[in-house]
Amino acid sequence: MTTTAQPTTDPAITPVLIRLKLSLLRNGLRQSTGRRAAYIASVTVALLFAALQLIGLVALRDNAHVATVCVLLVGVLALGWAVMPLFFPSGDETLDPTRLVMLPLRPRPLVRALLVASLVGIGPLFTLCLAAGAAVALAHGPAAAVTGVVAVALTLLVCVALARAVAAANIRLLTSRKGRDLAVLSGLVIAVGAQVVNFGAQKLGSSGLSTLDPAADVVRWIPPSAALGAVHSVSEGAHATAAAQLALTAAALFALLALWQRSLTRLMTTPDGSTLAAAEPDKGTSRTSGALGGLLPAGRTGTVMERSLRYVWRDPKTKAAWVTSLAIGLIVPLFNALQGTGSVYFACFAAGMLGVLMYNQFGQDTSAFWMVAMTISSTRDAYVELRGRALALLLITLPYAALVTVLTTALLGDWPALPEVLGLSFALLGAMLATGAWSSARFPYSIPQEGYKNVAPGQAGLAWISIFGGMVAAALLCAPVLALTIWLHASGEASWSWLLLPLGAVYGATITELGVRLAAPRLARRLPEILTAVSKG
Repeated sequence: MTTTAQPTTDPAITPVLIRLKLSLLRNGLRQSTGRRAAYIASVTVALLFAALQLIGLVALRDNAHVATVCVLLVGVLALGWAVMPLFFPSGDETLDPTRLVMLPLRPRPLVRALLVASLVGIGPLFTLCLAAGAAVALAHGPAAAVTGVVAVALTLLVCVALARAVAAANIRLLTSRKGRDLAVLSGLVIAVGAQVVNFGAQKLGSSGLSTLDPAADVVRWIPPSAALGAVHSVSEGAHATAAAQLALTAAALFALLALWQRSLTRLMTTPDGSTLAAAEPDKGTSRTSGALGGLLPAGRTGTVMERSLRYVWRDPKTKAAWVTSLAIGLIVPLFNALQGTGSVYFACFAAGMLGVLMYNQFGQDTSAFWMVAMTISSTRDAYVELRGRALALLLITLPYAALVTVLTTALLGDWPALPEVLGLSFALLGAMLATGAWSSARFPYSIPQEGYKNVAPGQAGLAWISIFGGMVAAALLCAPVLALTIWLHASGEASWSWLLLPLGAVYGATITELGVRLAAPRLARRLPEILTAVSKG
């Protein structure tokens, strides 16, 4: 007796996936009381914020710029839906469609079922509240109210479909090591976003919401903001414009669903690229191996520099620390300069941010430090090791600090101050390298490789002493150069401030050399203790 397999239909899949979503949520909350409490607290905060935002939007109903606020808010919300799966791929287990590839499911009904199941959660509820508040604020008249209902539904579906399409298109990356590296960099996005929001808030405070009108005129034609723009258009009597905006949003929804279905089809019919890559010969390795080393000094110094630079490129935690320091070191002085309230001396912030990376040099090696420890048998070996790490940091920091200083000076137009600020930056950098080398040998601590923690449990005190104690010591070491700068300006001899550039460079190099030489004997003596400390994570 033969049986014919019937194709799976949407009504049979959708309830199953909804129950699966609820089961995953329920089982996750059963794991621990702490996780359950954290989830309840996050739900409470999200719902409270959503309710306040809904009330706030409704309160803006008769404001002249309410349309601008609503379309921009929805645009920012959609951007969040697009990028969140990239930075937090493990936040929702149902975002991974590869878990379903072995099941006899067709992509089209699976897309519909996953779309409905995706509407269960805090994110969709928050989006619904914000879209509903925006629709109420923009709707004037029965026709606008009906349009608002359609617009809210389209906005919610587009946001969810956008997140799912992005996740499905990048799922191989997100579940790989590179994807976890990308998630580690989410802190950078938060830091940069905070500075951008701060800058925008200050601009709005001084200029008012009218400065956002040109941006809103563009965003109101970008889905899903276009759906809310349609509500405003109907309220203004522009029915043809509203129809075009709704049609554009609906077209975007169908395009996202098609992209999502295409990605699911590819995932279900093609083998995992990671297994194919493992079987293929490694082409070009011999050509690229040692390419970086050819530009560095010969001997152990060049080897240490190359190893340190490869850590910057390959190690997730090291890469995240570098990228964050580079971004914030540039953003703080430039944003203050753009606001017209900054000082050219803020450029020293760049050297300070990168100088912190010299602290706890051996913690980034974790348990692999034992291979480095085996090559250190004398104070000379320890000295060359520390010197190579400092030179690797200088290879990036010196041109970067000079670039930030020149850009800040150009924005403020204070070119006479350029030499002295560069001198102060070089002196500060030298002091931080010196104290960082000594602190690395005296107060090492482990950096966990998994998760977002930068200090192993029980070593927080060491981290505070290492970083903040070293920064205080670096500030004291910079006192002579800083005192000379103040004296030149106070005595009316500011014309000689250009001397601070060579003096600061020589002072920074001298203090770095002295700090490395003082730290080398301690490193050579304490190798077993350092190895134990950095291996705890």
